[in-house]
Amino acid sequence: MAATSATPWPDGLRFAFGTLTVFPVKVTRWDREAARGGMLSAPLAGLAVGVCAGAVGALLVALGASALVAAVAAVAVPAVLTRGLHLDGLADTADGLGSGKPAEDALRIMKQSDIGPFGVITLVLVLLGQVAALAQAYGDGWARGALAAVVAATVARLALTLAAVEGVPAARPEGLGAAVAGVVPKVGATVVTFAVMLLAAGAGALVGPGDSLRALLAVVVAEAATDGLLRHCRRRFGGVTGDVFGALAETAATAALVVFSLGSL
Repeated sequence: MAATSATPWPDGLRFAFGTLTVFPVKVTRWDREAARGGMLSAPLAGLAVGVCAGAVGALLVALGASALVAAVAAVAVPAVLTRGLHLDGLADTADGLGSGKPAEDALRIMKQSDIGPFGVITLVLVLLGQVAALAQAYGDGWARGALAAVVAATVARLALTLAAVEGVPAARPEGLGAAVAGVVPKVGATVVTFAVMLLAAGAGALVGPGDSLRALLAVVVAEAATDGLLRHCRRRFGGVTGDVFGALAETAATAALVVFSLGSL
């Protein structure tokens, strides 16, 4: 029994990076044990994406680019490194929720390849919000902008860990949502959450006075926002799907970035 419940961490890391990023990592196992390790490792994949995004923005600022240009680049990098997977999920989830139809019909709308008006509006507003918030952060200095990008990308994948916790059902019997739904033990999710909070606070302390609290608050607010969306999606769809995971990730990232844009903290 112990052998079947063990988490294969090398396979879990490959699962996380192979499914959540474009990094050349081959996924060798698709069973639920590997999925458990993958969802627990998801924030590490987010950290890698965030470091790339933050570094690109910081480099542009160092080369004399405006904070707005740096912000656009820092928002574009995660989209490229995830093939737009989370943004696509956000748009599909918005269409499903916005349709006001019963769960079965809403899920069918979400599977369609086109994007409806709710999806378009949501994508535009979310991307504008992310760029505006990051522009504010980079305007305060390249280090704060980079920190915001890194924390946002990390908490976006932490949202995936928490959405895959035990007790959260899949809305469909197939797809990525079904593969990872309910695989994460609650204790493991709690440990990963506190680890992300500690790392965010520690990184913030290296940037400047008040940034430790700012980074910590960004994690808390991001996960509170995604918890509300997750609860709503469970009521509307009966569980989670791959699209819902994407929507949760973008919601977490946006909420975290908004916190970094608040200059009074």
